Amino acid sequence: MATVETVRGPIDVAGLGPTLMHEHVFVLDPEALQNYGHVWGGGAPIWDEEARVADAIAKLRRLREGRIHTIVDPTAIGLGRYIPRIQRVNAEVDLNIIVCTGVYAFLELRGFLGYRTDDQLVDLFVREIREGIDDTGVKAAFLKCAVEEHGLVGDIPRILRLIAATAIETGVPVMVHTNAPARTGLLALGALTKAGVDPKRIVIAHAGDSNDLEYLRELAASGASLGCDRFSIEHFNPDERRIETLTALVTEGLTGSIHLGHDAACFYDFMAHNPPFADERPDYLHITNKIVPALLANGVTPEQVDQMLVANPRRFFGG
Repeated sequence: MATVETVRGPIDVAGLGPTLMHEHVFVLDPEALQNYGHVWGGGAPIWDEEARVADAIAKLRRLREGRIHTIVDPTAIGLGRYIPRIQRVNAEVDLNIIVCTGVYAFLELRGFLGYRTDDQLVDLFVREIREGIDDTGVKAAFLKCAVEEHGLVGDIPRILRLIAATAIETGVPVMVHTNAPARTGLLALGALTKAGVDPKRIVIAHAGDSNDLEYLRELAASGASLGCDRFSIEHFNPDERRIETLTALVTEGLTGSIHLGHDAACFYDFMAHNPPFADERPDYLHITNKIVPALLANGVTPEQVDQMLVANPRRFFGG
């Protein structure tokens, strides 16, 4: 039986159970924490370590009680990955958390990575998959990268080459953040497959922001998975349209290509003390409580829901 690495160690992929394929726990830039963690603007802090950890434990316990067994956390370098904090939370919650290596960047590599050779960076990613992240002992189970609306510019082609080289050496799958209106999923897919990555080992994150069925069909026809992973984030695509599009994809026989998620987090630093996000309440159970009933009402079967939540993640990580 194939295994997959989690924060608490390897498990059989058959034990993943219902899985949300794109959820963060914390998105917290270390520089934001170091410079504004205690005083922001008029004096209010953006961060309280004990309060935020306790809040995350409570939210993830509710998630587990809602019958979700696993979350996939694509918080790579560039989003504030800090594994010891995740370990502390996971020690109090009976939940599988799968973490990544790679780089989240839209234009360029940060200096501490950018001035290193390609071989050094591939070696770093490989080490985080085979040996562990820093000294935590936690191993990454997939790679993360991004192609935003700017396209294949700056350091992005280099990052994709590094991700592809690591994926080929280690066999782990790749998640790539994309911009649906700019159709950058096709650019990402083309670059990664040209470098030798099997499209069946790629998920195009945020494909579900698009209602362009032609675009989504083209991605799925390659063998790649479609990340329908921002449910409840109305800014990018209203849930009503997401449900219509997802129903259409299932009706066309593409159930096996779909990953579900919210892109939620217990804490997003860019939402803290930010009026446009004052009403945002990321909810890890939104799919369970709201989206699944709507899909069933549209004629999607329970077996098809199980395929998206259980079978597809198991196949993605099981190779």
